[in-house]
Amino acid sequence: MSKRPILSVRNLHRSFRSGDNVLHVLAGAEIDIYPGEMVGLVGPSGSGKSTLLHAAGLLETPDQGEVYIDGTECLSLPDNKRTAIRRNEIGVVYQFHHLLREFTALDNVALPQMIAGKSQSGARAEAERLLSIMGLFERMHHQPSQMSGGEQQRVAIARAIANKPKILLADEPTGNLDPNTSGNVFQSLFDMTRLEGVAALVATHNMSLVPYMDRVFTVKDGVVVPFTPKAMI
Repeated sequence: MSKRPILSVRNLHRSFRSGDNVLHVLAGAEIDIYPGEMVGLVGPSGSGKSTLLHAAGLLETPDQGEVYIDGTECLSLPDNKRTAIRRNEIGVVYQFHHLLREFTALDNVALPQMIAGKSQSGARAEAERLLSIMGLFERMHHQPSQMSGGEQQRVAIARAIANKPKILLADEPTGNLDPNTSGNVFQSLFDMTRLEGVAALVATHNMSLVPYMDRVFTVKDGVVVPFTPKAMI
């Protein structure tokens, strides 16, 4: 394992106000993710998993703290540089696939690459490769409405990997799927990250996914702690 984390979150604080009350979701949360590993962030909804993931992915600005990606502190960067890091260094998979409905699976995976500057032919060739790995060779010219939920989510995973990010952030990636489909999709996610050498941080409340992880944490009282059954109490 590399000595330097590919993702390092330090002293992250995030609070939300509701009327006269202030909810402290993160209160000094810290976590390191190293190249090539898959790390789980488990716990019930509302525990702070998604807030931590969104801050780590530069999708949400915390009240305090630092986020380092490959050694670069990102929260202090100007907007255009943070946008470039999100596009080139970070892949994100959400609970819902968010595919573009009017485009085929192939186009959905090729488009982010073209936005990043890759040629159309190169982007489509890489999209074909990734979709074939995901078992979707026969479906790559189908639109999302012509695909099952599991197939749609596998396209979303291929799209998140397409620009060869250094870190993949997955927020409840199987949350909308039935148990059997959920297992198959997560196996695809696991296999893809291993094959492509991408580090992954996966937030989930699905405890059946824990055996896939190299390390597992939970958010308790606003901080990240190693996962044990007692940590969930």
